[in-house]
Amino acid sequence: MIKPVVVIDSEVMNGIPCFRDTRVPFKNLIDYLEGGHSLGEFLQQFPAVSREMAIQALEEAKDSLLARIA
Repeated sequence: MIKPVVVIDSEVMNGIPCFRDTRVPFKNLIDYLEGGHSLGEFLQQFPAVSREMAIQALEEAKDSLLARIA
């Protein structure tokens, strides 16, 4: 089982969902993509997040959404 890449820890950023082992909120990635920026631009601004982490987070979000609407 793969560990979730987005975690909630009340000790980190007041419990805002963040990328594991970082202080980078997952919402930042969504905001970048919504704003028309590329994944590469996001990764440049937040080097603590790897490309693999970002892709896994998006896949987890997709799976969660599909499970909710199915």
